[in-house]
Amino acid sequence: MTNLRICRLLTIAAFVSGFLASTPTLAQNAYITNEGGGTVSVIATATNAVTTILTHPFHDPFGVAVTPDGSKVYVANVDSVSVIATATNAVTEITDPSFNLPSGVAVTPDGSKVYVTNSGPNFSGNSVSVIATATNAVTTITDPSFNGPSGVAVTPDGSKVYVANSGPNFSGNSVSVIATATNAVTTITDPSFNGPFGVAVAPDSSKVYVTNFTSVSVIATATNAVTDVPLGVLLQTLAVTPDGSKVYVTTGEPFSVAVIATATNAVTKITDPSFNVPLGVAVTPDSSKVYVANFFGNNVSVIATATNAVTKITDPSFNNSVAFGVFIIPPNFAGTPGFSNCLGKTVSELAQRFGGLNAAAAALGFSSVSALQNAIEAFCGG
Repeated sequence: MTNLRICRLLTIAAFVSGFLASTPTLAQNAYITNEGGGTVSVIATATNAVTTILTHPFHDPFGVAVTPDGSKVYVANVDSVSVIATATNAVTEITDPSFNLPSGVAVTPDGSKVYVTNSGPNFSGNSVSVIATATNAVTTITDPSFNGPSGVAVTPDGSKVYVANSGPNFSGNSVSVIATATNAVTTITDPSFNGPFGVAVAPDSSKVYVTNFTSVSVIATATNAVTDVPLGVLLQTLAVTPDGSKVYVTTGEPFSVAVIATATNAVTKITDPSFNVPLGVAVTPDSSKVYVANFFGNNVSVIATATNAVTKITDPSFNNSVAFGVFIIPPNFAGTPGFSNCLGKTVSELAQRFGGLNAAAAALGFSSVSALQNAIEAFCGG
């Protein structure tokens, strides 16, 4: 592990200690980056078995993002970005001078671009790299607002990219917004921002959720107004369910997963012995399971959303597991919840993208077309 990466992890660990004193069959996988082992573990979500361990050559892998069609996985290394072709598990590597301790990775809904935050040593980075997926060419966006950028997320319509600025020693207090059409950057500031780290966008693009040390900030995208949801614990990463009804947040003091009901901002907590510095979290497309990567636990916890029951996956490949990002294929439903054309638009988009609803259901991890249709109806009901 490089000294730069060690510095970043020790910084995170210090804050934890202080507070504690399209290949359809492959698209159902969860890709877990193991920073300590320099590997990526592939979990089949249908069975929770680790089916593959990828070793080529990852350098302290951290951030991860699966493309909307499930064909590729992008992994942020200490000095490069690796690309996994899910059909073959072949890995290629993209290098560029702009890569400076990359942390977060996010793919646009159409799969044409990948945004990579360059956090820099001790979160001193000040740029975002943009990979054109067709050519792997890299361009760089710089802006005074970038201050140790970490988490990154793209809106479902592909128009904006939200970047959390953690800042040196987690002193950051802003979120940058990149307009994808022009790369113009605007900045959102709010008293609730306190070392913002993780970012997730609601499926209808109406809200953006940002983790801080003791709260989750909720940004209304129409106005940039911010609402604070206090949790009183150390927070790291988060994921929104495909229907937008819940947000799952990895927390500390004690290690747990907080669940925010988005309609009311009411919070419940899930605790389990398997949680040990939980960092990465992702939801399956059918919302039935939530996967949590435990950095010090060297395991992956799986929450059954219907009951909040937790099972633990263990495997020798898990070694300082991070999985910071969307490590399970996102559903990427089309349409806007609450609008009359949402259902038809979503069905048409999925059928076109996957070559029919049967293929879409398989690619997105649903047991049947009817299960997929139920999820679409829940999403469009808004």
